[in-house]
Amino acid sequence: MNDCLFCKIIKGDIPSDKVYEDELCYAFKDIAPTAPTHILVIPKEHISKLDEVTPDNSAVIAHIYEVIAKLAKELDLKDGFRVVTNCGESAGQSVFHIHFHLLAGRPFAWPAG
Repeated sequence: MNDCLFCKIIKGDIPSDKVYEDELCYAFKDIAPTAPTHILVIPKEHISKLDEVTPDNSAVIAHIYEVIAKLAKELDLKDGFRVVTNCGESAGQSVFHIHFHLLAGRPFAWPAG
């Protein structure tokens, strides 16, 4: 996707504060964090949103959760963390490349906060 913000970040066309990278995914610090720890984890393969996950691409999503667990251990997030993904504009998705927010370092409320 030539006009996708996250695809441009993966390619290095837009700078980011990289936290992790492997052959399947890329993780970087959010530029507008809502928590002391706010990392975005994205697949290198362009998948627009959660409802586009299929048996053909679901392995990368499982891998992303493995990476999130690894990052949580490395960052010593033993007090807990939250993982958020939004699907569609009405749910708050603003970049249409599936991404997972790893949030920690403050208390969270439900359903908002």
